[in-house]
Amino acid sequence: MPDIFDEVEEDLRAERMRHLLTRYAGVVLTLALLAIGGVAGWQGWRWYEARQDRTAAQTYVSAMLEAEATGPTAAAAHASALAAFDALARSAPPGYRTLARLRAAALDADNGHAAAALALWNAVAADHEADPLLRGLASLLWASRQLDTADPGLLAARLRPLAMPGGAWRTLAEEDLALLDLRQHRTAEAKRRLTNLMQDTTAPGGLRQRANALLADLNG
Repeated sequence: MPDIFDEVEEDLRAERMRHLLTRYAGVVLTLALLAIGGVAGWQGWRWYEARQDRTAAQTYVSAMLEAEATGPTAAAAHASALAAFDALARSAPPGYRTLARLRAAALDADNGHAAAALALWNAVAADHEADPLLRGLASLLWASRQLDTADPGLLAARLRPLAMPGGAWRTLAEEDLALLDLRQHRTAEAKRRLTNLMQDTTAPGGLRQRANALLADLNG
């Protein structure tokens, strides 16, 4: 008898399941299609992003090569590079947008367009969506380019945060601050900074040599 009851119960379960599947087949199919579509959409988006990155990288490298052109065709190549960098800055993935603006600023500076270069560096430094490392570099370049001309207080305000311990641009910012001290005739403070740089084993070798040479001149 227990076996018969079990078989009947199983038959009833199977019948109920058939009714449920018949009644909700459309819903189940829709959910399955949505799940499959979601996975396919995610994979498609990843493919699209990878393609965008590859395209931006190729455009960036080509523009870099044009920016380094010399000789009779240099002016035309530089103009083409600036146009490419401008296009990347407007539509490329975030990392390439920032790199394109920085490279365009450097090209402007090399070609004597100081105002355009400063504007680009300033824009990157103020862009909170850009990588903090690149924002710091933009601030450093902005200050370095006008150490002899801009307001000393404004320059110092940009450089001091970069000179904080542990910063990626600390030693370069310290060097600029030493030069800014000399501009303001604060020789003792400049010597202190230069001495620290000369003794700093984490500073680049070229920077330490510059600090040593400048100290020698000051101690003449």
